Amino acid sequence: MQNMDLKKLPIGEQSFEKLREEHCLYVDKTEYIYRMINQGSYYFLSRPRRFGKSLLLSTIEAYFLGKKNLFEGLAIADKEQNWIKHPVMHLDFNTQQYDSPQRLYNIINDFLCRQEAIFGKQESEVDLGLRFMGVIRRAHEQTGQRVVILVDEYDKPLLHAFGKSDLQEEFRVMLRAFYGALKTMDAHIRFALLTGITKFSKVSIFSDLNNLNDISRDKQYALLCGLTDKEVNAYLSPYIARYAANVNKPVAEVRNNLQRMYDGYHFVDGGEGLYNPYSVMCALAKIEMGSYWFETGTPTILIEMLQRHHYPLESLENEPIDTTALDSKDGNEDTIVPLLYQSGYLSILKTSGNGRLSWMTFPNEEVRDGFFRFLLPYYTTVQKTQTAFAIDNFVNDVTNGNANLFLTRLQSFFADFQYDAQTTPESHFRNVLFILCKLIGLQVDAEYQTSDGRIDLLIRTDKYVYIIECKIDATPKIALEQTHQKSYALPWTTDNRQKILIGLNFSTTTRRPDGWLIEYDDGTIEAKTVEKTVEKTVEKTVEKTSNKIIALIKTNPQITMKEISQHLSMSERGVEEQIKTMRGKYIKRVGGRKKGHWEIIKLT
Repeated sequence: MQNMDLKKLPIGEQSFEKLREEHCLYVDKTEYIYRMINQGSYYFLSRPRRFGKSLLLSTIEAYFLGKKNLFEGLAIADKEQNWIKHPVMHLDFNTQQYDSPQRLYNIINDFLCRQEAIFGKQESEVDLGLRFMGVIRRAHEQTGQRVVILVDEYDKPLLHAFGKSDLQEEFRVMLRAFYGALKTMDAHIRFALLTGITKFSKVSIFSDLNNLNDISRDKQYALLCGLTDKEVNAYLSPYIARYAANVNKPVAEVRNNLQRMYDGYHFVDGGEGLYNPYSVMCALAKIEMGSYWFETGTPTILIEMLQRHHYPLESLENEPIDTTALDSKDGNEDTIVPLLYQSGYLSILKTSGNGRLSWMTFPNEEVRDGFFRFLLPYYTTVQKTQTAFAIDNFVNDVTNGNANLFLTRLQSFFADFQYDAQTTPESHFRNVLFILCKLIGLQVDAEYQTSDGRIDLLIRTDKYVYIIECKIDATPKIALEQTHQKSYALPWTTDNRQKILIGLNFSTTTRRPDGWLIEYDDGTIEAKTVEKTVEKTVEKTVEKTSNKIIALIKTNPQITMKEISQHLSMSERGVEEQIKTMRGKYIKRVGGRKKGHWEIIKLT
């Protein structure tokens, strides 16, 4: 298939009618829609953002408006015979920032005003609930057909008020009165579907809707949103071939990269894996594997919860959770894992034989990498613009066996970091090291169990095994001696990799590591007492890198980011972040990205 014959990829498209009229690619989900419509009336669906919920609602709206022509060639066209037009009321909570009750009232009032303009209003309908009941009843009476209610992102106001109990309570009261109309007007309603990211029952907005069928973890609807392997092959193979041709790589390699980056979402136990549709479409349209889903929103609230409750990050993947908790509807700030799962940051890896316990994991590389990159500035003094640069240097230190340098760099991450009273330096250090090791793809274990005890931190690379024991207000010597007393290195006696034992001490006064001992395979011991000026290590590295970039620009003013990264053995992202700190101060860009050149303003 030639490029000109490929249908437009519907990136972020939420209108089914527009998508079909403009001949965009549509992955047919109408078989599931037909099943829903004919098996029940009231549904609730929780899925992560950008997973196709809005397009699903738009498709259902088109069906109930009787727009048969839009469904030609789709599965539902062969099943449905009647195509009866119903009054459809579609409420979208996506369009507002909810920082006050007035903002929420404005959205609901606007929705009701539009319905009242069609179906009329009575003077006695003085509040939101009465007005909603009134338009539902009159719509049925005036059209002779029961009403269809569609609500998109029902939980957005509640998420915006997360952690603000008073504001959330005001939202709860308003929403409960509004949604109460759905049960009261049951005789006038044909179908209702409410979608969102999370599940809130503790806030009681649905307490009266005991007939609302939650299909979020229902196996027969598990594939309703997202893309399966079969669908990727059936609908996207020509786009994958186009991608492969553009980057001069085998189709199989591109296909594997798509799977590694964007597959892996599991919403039911043992269910088929799903791709994030938004990221896949973006990658194939832009001919580049990027963090498209992650960059459309940031998990700030979730990360604040992790910090507030001092959650050990290694527990996100290593510890089982009660499977019933994944359906948690409490809206409780302590239930961080269910919220991470419902929001799309964690997925089900496996369940126990009786189904009572589930182990979680990050669904794919896009989410794992994006999550930990976003975490790093919250746990260290590394600025967001310097994250990739810091990671590049840490990679070089750990993989090359430069234990003293990577510990010095780690210590600088703690400089001027603001702890709260409950955070222990040891737990914070473990979280920081866990984040960094996840970012660079290293195998890291906290409290690794051996026959004689638990290793505080274990890091494994292709060439090195780092065994780290941590103490508080003691000495590095005591920490290192424990690695020998407990024979922590014994399991790796026959391992060809070099073993590096590290005894590290934390000071509760400085709230950071203040010294360490490093013992190598040959018995050599390296000692380090941290000075106050240790923070200058990173500053000197940044300055040295800036000088190298300036030297390259002197030699070739037209040099590209990619060429600089190759010369310095850095990632392109790391180079970009380093250059951001230099532009306007040491260098400037003249002309466009493709045809321009660099000029030096002054030397560092």
